[in-house]
Amino acid sequence: MKVKLILLALAALSILASCGGGEDPINGQTSPAPVLLNVNPSNGAEITTTAVTFTLTFDQNVKAPSTGISSIAVSPKADVSRLFSNGSEVSLSLENLQDASDYSVRIPSGVISGFKANQEAVGDIVLTFSVKLPVDPGTVDPSDCDNDATALSARLGLGWNMGNHFDAYYNGSWAGSKEGYPDEEVWGNAKATAATFAKIKAAGFTSVRIPVSWLRMIGDAPDYTIDATWLDRVYEVALWAHEAGLDVIVNTHHDENHGVSNTYQWLDIKNAATNSALKAQIDGKIAAVWTQIAMRFKDCGDWLILEGFNELNDGGWGYSSQFTADPTKQCGVLNDWNRIFVEAVRATGGNNATRWLGVPTYAANPAFAKYLELPQDPAGKIMVSVHFYDPSSYTIGDEQYTDWGHTGASGKKADWGDEDHVKAVFGELFSRYIAENIPVYIGEFGCSMRSKSDTRAWKFYLYYLEYVVKAAKTYGMSCFLWDNGASGDGKEHHGYFNHGTGAYIGNSKEAVDVMVKARFTTDASYTLDSVYKSAPTF
Repeated sequence: MKVKLILLALAALSILASCGGGEDPINGQTSPAPVLLNVNPSNGAEITTTAVTFTLTFDQNVKAPSTGISSIAVSPKADVSRLFSNGSEVSLSLENLQDASDYSVRIPSGVISGFKANQEAVGDIVLTFSVKLPVDPGTVDPSDCDNDATALSARLGLGWNMGNHFDAYYNGSWAGSKEGYPDEEVWGNAKATAATFAKIKAAGFTSVRIPVSWLRMIGDAPDYTIDATWLDRVYEVALWAHEAGLDVIVNTHHDENHGVSNTYQWLDIKNAATNSALKAQIDGKIAAVWTQIAMRFKDCGDWLILEGFNELNDGGWGYSSQFTADPTKQCGVLNDWNRIFVEAVRATGGNNATRWLGVPTYAANPAFAKYLELPQDPAGKIMVSVHFYDPSSYTIGDEQYTDWGHTGASGKKADWGDEDHVKAVFGELFSRYIAENIPVYIGEFGCSMRSKSDTRAWKFYLYYLEYVVKAAKTYGMSCFLWDNGASGDGKEHHGYFNHGTGAYIGNSKEAVDVMVKARFTTDASYTLDSVYKSAPTF
C-alpha cells in the first residue's frame, strides 16, 4: 500500500508540473514568454483597403482577451474592431484606415500572454504598414492633378516607337558569323532619314522612342567597349528626331535574355537571381555600357530621356515557376539594376545629372508595379515605364478577334480586357505614381493591324486605339505607339510609317488620326465617357 501511495504522489506532482508549466514546483523558475514567429501581412506591407486583419502566429498557444483592445495604440487614428486568439494565432482587425497614410500599431506588453503559470508576458509588439487605396476610375480628372508628372506627360504626349529597327539583330542559323549583331535593316526596315522624323512630327506625334539593341556591339570585359560606329549612328538618328521637334527616348532593348541559350543577350535576370557571381558580372557590364551611352549623349538637352531596360523577365513573363515561387528575387535584381543604371548615368555629370530617366517594372507589366522599388535619385527625376497590350489575344494573339469592348459580341472578342480593365490598370498607375508626382509613360502600346475591307474588325480596331489613347491622357500618362514597319494585317503587323521615308503604310493614316484626336482634342465634351458611348455596334 505504501508503494502505491508514493507512486500516486509522484504522478500528481508530474501532472501539476505539466499543467502549471510556468513555475517549476521545485525551484520556482519562470517560463519564457511566447515567441512571435510570423505576422501576416508583414511589417511594411502596403494595404489597398480601408480595413485589415493581422494574423500573429506564436510558438505556442496564447490568449488575448478582447478587453486588451482599449490599450492598443494606432497612429494615425483608426478603429481597433477585433482582438481574438485561437490556439497559437491572434487576429487583430483595424477599420476606417485613411488613404495615403503610414501606420504604426503598438500592442503593449501583457495584452498577449501564454497559458503557463508565472510565464513572462509577451513584450511590446509594433506593426507598421501603409495604406494606398486604388483610385476610383470614374472620378479621375488629371486637371485636378497639376504636378511635374502630368506636365511631363503633356509634353511627351503621343509618342511613336521606331520598332524592329535599331533593336533588330541577326539571329538564327542563317545569320552565320553575324549572329548577335544588331543591324538597322536586318528585319526589313529601311535606314532612317531626317525626313522620317519630319513626317512623324507632321502626323501629330510629339515624341519618339528609339529602341536599341547593343548585344555584340559591346566588347569584352573588363571595358565592355561599345562599337563607336553603332553608337554614333544611334546618336545621329536621335538628333534628327530632336531637330524635327520631337522628344526622344533611347534604351537597351533586346539585350535581355528571355531564357535562351545564347550569350550575347546578356541581361540574364533568371540566372542572376540565383548566381551571385553572374549578377556581379552583369552589374559591372550595366555600369560600363550605360556610362558610355550617357557620355555620348551628354551634350543633349532635356529633350532626351534615357531608359534603362525594356521588358526584363525570364521568358515566363511573370508566369514561370521560378518567378511565381518568389517574385521578389528577380524583381530585387531588377530593382538593383535600375539603381546601377541611374547611378552610372548621373555620375557622368553635365546634362545627365538632371535629365529624366526611365525605369521599367518587371516585364514592363503594370501588374508588377507593386514589386518596383524606385532608385534613389538626387535629381528626383525618375519615370516609370510600362507597356500595355491588353488583352494580348486581341492585340497581338493568334486568334485575331474582330471585336473589343462592351459592345463586342461574345465569341468575337477576348473574355477579358474590356474598358473597365483599361480604367482599372491606368487608375492604379495614376494612384500609385502620378498622384504622387512620379511620371508614368506607356512605352509601348498597340494592336495588330486589321483589314479595312472587314468593316467590323476595322471599326473595333480604331475604337480600341482611340479608347486606350484617351484613357492614357485621362489618367495622366503619355503613350508610345509600337510601329515595327510590318505592312499588311494580322498577327504582329504593326506598320504605320515607312521607317526610311516617313510615308504612311496602307490605311494607317486613319488610325493615326484617331489617336491624335484622342490625345490632343481639347473640346470639353470629348471625354473618355463620350468615346465609350461611341463604341461600334453591329
